[in-house]
This record gives sequence, structure tokens and C-alpha cells, in this order.
Amino acid sequence: QVQLVESGGGLVQAGGSLRLSCVASGRTLSNYHMGWFQQAPGKEREFVALISRLGVSTRYADSVKGRFTISRDNAKNMVYLQMSSLKPEDTAVYYCAASVKYTTSTSANEYDYWGQGTQVTVSS
Repeated sequence: QVQLVESGGGLVQAGGSLRLSCVASGRTLSNYHMGWFQQAPGKEREFVALISRLGVSTRYADSVKGRFTISRDNAKNMVYLQMSSLKPEDTAVYYCAASVKYTTSTSANEYDYWGQGTQVTVSS
């Protein structure tokens, strides 16, 4: 199975940018379709973005379209989430997730493996 570790979170002012990274170990990342999810305090884990195994297809939550970009580098076993024009409502723990099967679903249940998460806090 694959192990995932996120990094890159932190405190940023509204309007700022962050790039989250997710490194995979144990299995080759190109075997998996990848997603990013966010979970704010007291809320359920919500879909942010996904990217297909070879990076051909992407999908975004409406709330982040035009502001966030998901990408991957299979040679480095890395997935990224570039976040720009950040808003206080983007504050959450962000999780990287891997799915064996291709999915365009926004459901967290479609993903098989999860990282521990990285905190993103956007101040107003």
C-alpha cells in the first residue's frame, strides 16, 4: 500500500498563496488517482480537487475554481495543490488521498489511502 505525507501548510494572510505538497512512498504514485480534501473544524471532509493517474484529467470544487491548481510529478512521487487568492473560509486541514480506481466523484469514500493532513490558516 501507499503512504502519503502532506506538507506546505501554514498561516497566510487573505489574498496570499501557498503550495501544498504530498509525497508518496511504498508504491509508485502513478498507480493512483489523487485528490485533495479539506476539513474545517466541526465540518465534514470536503472535496477540493482531483487529478487522474497520468494527470490528463482534473476536477475542482466550485469554491476553488480559478484559485487552486492541482498537479502531479509521477517521477518524483509528488502531488501538489497550488492555492492562490486565499480566503479565510479556506482555513482547514488539507488531506491528500489516493484512489486505486479512477473516479470523478467528490466523495471521500472513493479514496483508499489518506495522509495525516496539513493545517492551512488564512487570516483576514
